[in-house]
Amino acid sequence: PTHQPVEQVASLRVTPNMSTWRPCDQVESAIAWKYGVERQDGPTALILSRQNLAQQERTEEQLANVARGGYVLKDCAGQPELIFIATGSEVELAVAAYEKLTAEGVKARVVSMPSTDAFDRQDAAYRETVLPKAVSARVAIEAGIADYWFKYVGLNGAIVGMTTFGESAPA
Repeated sequence: PTHQPVEQVASLRVTPNMSTWRPCDQVESAIAWKYGVERQDGPTALILSRQNLAQQERTEEQLANVARGGYVLKDCAGQPELIFIATGSEVELAVAAYEKLTAEGVKARVVSMPSTDAFDRQDAAYRETVLPKAVSARVAIEAGIADYWFKYVGLNGAIVGMTTFGESAPA
């Protein structure tokens, strides 16, 4: 990889039989670690941050759902108008956007998705509770290759991600 390895996580995610986890805080990291240690049918990659990340508050139900790979971290009453999907350190950004929009009266939801492959293995009913088909206004946020997220946001959704390498200092 380069010093800007924007393609590495996407590459791991599409590797057959690889389970890839990009946790947003210590709780998700511990659950991902447990999953990787207990997994008997293939390798697991844990993509951890060196940043000091905020610890997210969760209910017992949310804690149980972390292992499902994707779950509702922040929600509104009733059907959301907008869903943010984020992973790793970008979950903080999604939560900040959620809080701002919620204060303005927008009905929003934040889905933390530490493991897309674990989420994809869930039954259709669970996936629908997290990402209802009726909500097409979706924004995925990840500091990596953007293309991977289209399967979750659809063609009408938006992706905040990388489409080029970042800027380097002048030579």
